[in-house]
Amino acid sequence: MKLPERARDISPFIVMEVLEKAHEMEAKGIDVIHLEVGEPDFSVFKSVVIESNIAMMNGHTHYTHSLGDPELRNAISKDYVNKYDLEIDPGRIIITSGSSPAIHLILSVLMERGQEVIIPDPGYACYPNFIKLLEGIPVPVKCEEIHGFQYDPKNVKEKINKNTAALFLNSPSNPTGHIASPENMRALAGLDKWIISDEIYHGLVYENKAHCILEFTDKAFVLNGFSKLYAMTGLRIGYLIAPPEYVRPIQKIQQNLFICASSIAQRAAIKALEACQDEVLERKEQYGRRRTVMIRRLKSMGFGIAKEPEGAFYVFANAKKFGHDSYKLAFDILENAHVGVTPGIDFGANGEGFLRFSYASSLEKINEGMDRIEHYLNKKPE
Repeated sequence: MKLPERARDISPFIVMEVLEKAHEMEAKGIDVIHLEVGEPDFSVFKSVVIESNIAMMNGHTHYTHSLGDPELRNAISKDYVNKYDLEIDPGRIIITSGSSPAIHLILSVLMERGQEVIIPDPGYACYPNFIKLLEGIPVPVKCEEIHGFQYDPKNVKEKINKNTAALFLNSPSNPTGHIASPENMRALAGLDKWIISDEIYHGLVYENKAHCILEFTDKAFVLNGFSKLYAMTGLRIGYLIAPPEYVRPIQKIQQNLFICASSIAQRAAIKALEACQDEVLERKEQYGRRRTVMIRRLKSMGFGIAKEPEGAFYVFANAKKFGHDSYKLAFDILENAHVGVTPGIDFGANGEGFLRFSYASSLEKINEGMDRIEHYLNKKPE
């Protein structure tokens, strides 16, 4: 079988390989603590479930407008006024089946074959593959631990050339949990390149404040959705905000590739925005308590955390004291301690030697996972 190069060369999403191995172990009766996956352990809010059922019963089961349900687009627009004091024309908002299709749509209108897109290293593992599948070239920029893995705008500027189509910004970040400062975002905006700002973890912030890139520049696309903040991962509902001149080109691609997002999920998203903000805050407080416990436990075991993460639900910890091969170390922890963690190499060459720990799990599970890892490390040969 001869595969096209884009299919042949795509790298695996290693966190999924850890998860799948963990599931194989669980099928054999082994109890595994999951600290690898970036998925909230919370259920969908009850009012959202009820609204989904009502929508189904009332016949909201047909195609929506390709840009999305107008009521949802208006609700998102109001949300940006409330959270960022930004007036976003609902006509610029495009509803997608999660944020992944949104990334594909944006790259489709921004990037020609052979053009370059700058990405953070470490950064979200799938960015390079989105770019490669559209025959672009990902250009990683090393982000240093001591600076909270933020871009250094000077290093980004050095990578920019006439072939640069855009740069990805992710704040709060996956895998590091860090937030880009306003000064950093302003400096990146000043480089005068299109910015694709992945803001899917907005709302999950425990220190400082996450800013929207549209506070600093109009030369940007925003990605967001309902998977993380509203624990609606399986409903596959996201959105993008595009400059007006790009809406029609994106719409035509959406019509051909995806038609529209789920009509039921769109009704559920309206309810989440309009009725669940108090519950969101309660859950954020729980994440905050989990974050505190996980950071304390990891530090006590000797993991390095040069700057504590301020958002998302990840701790990206320096594990070089225990081994420089993060892939081997992660699978060794899984097999011997029965705890799933994600190797840093999944997120780029500069992530090697780190492990990502997710606190999207209960305090009980986190403490049990930390106990198991501590026991494993105490027995591990030097």
